[in-house]
Amino acid sequence: MIRVRVPATSANMGPGFDSLGIALNLYNEFEFRELEESLKFNGMPEEFCNEDNIIYQAMKYCFDKAGYKIKGLEISELKQDVPVSRGLGSSSTCIVGGLVGANEILGKKFSDDELLDMAVEIEGHPDNVAPALLGGMVVAIVDENKTFYDKVNIKKGLKFVSIIPNFRLSTEKARSVLPKEISLKDGVYNVSRAALMVSALGSGNFELIKYACKDAFHQNYRSKLISGFEEVYNKSYELGAWGCYLSGAGPTIMAIIDEKDERFSNKLGEYLKQKGFEWNILELSLDNAGATVIEGANE
Repeated sequence: MIRVRVPATSANMGPGFDSLGIALNLYNEFEFRELEESLKFNGMPEEFCNEDNIIYQAMKYCFDKAGYKIKGLEISELKQDVPVSRGLGSSSTCIVGGLVGANEILGKKFSDDELLDMAVEIEGHPDNVAPALLGGMVVAIVDENKTFYDKVNIKKGLKFVSIIPNFRLSTEKARSVLPKEISLKDGVYNVSRAALMVSALGSGNFELIKYACKDAFHQNYRSKLISGFEEVYNKSYELGAWGCYLSGAGPTIMAIIDEKDERFSNKLGEYLKQKGFEWNILELSLDNAGATVIEGANE
């Protein structure tokens, strides 16, 4: 039996479209057992208990890469704290969890770099799967079908506040509203701010995050799909957030605040209640471990 814990992730971080992401201390946990025959699922809705299950598909992808024919498999979801279709990397936890679980069954045949390449091949982009696998903040690119990445050492002193609405937004719908092409002006706008984001988080010049968070690629288009976005976004800055951005494809809004700020979440919660918005607020911190095989769970 193999148990794997995978963190939530927040991608894009404003201007870093499909390339920047962080891992956060909110987790999904999976358990895997090789069987003599059959495919079994536990702890998940009936609609996902079949061979189209994204966890199973990721495991099969890994087994096929290794040339391994598995007879049977039991997949259990023990914990699902990462909300589905909210822009916090729920699908990436499934992909990474499945790959790591399969690799454990294979006796750790593949390195983290090889697992990351597989995850990107499945997901299509590295911004969520890279931090889910590796932890921390990761800058990742794909060049000639190979993923290259570097981890950013974020200076201590920050909290990441996830402001999560009670409705879902599918990644497919969120991508459908994006333009097919961008202008040189918008390209320069985002490149400069993505560079500033990495620099400011690494140096501790947090007062620059507000300017680094601005985006011209996706946020203006996707925010129109999210009722209450402008109000929550503007209120976050009014309450003293260092920065604020649409997490992944949304609809979650991520606020970056001072770790000593004890009033932000309460004040924002009061505001949401007054406005009649049914949003949850979670104060999170960086997860630096990434996907972890829980010791003592293997047999």
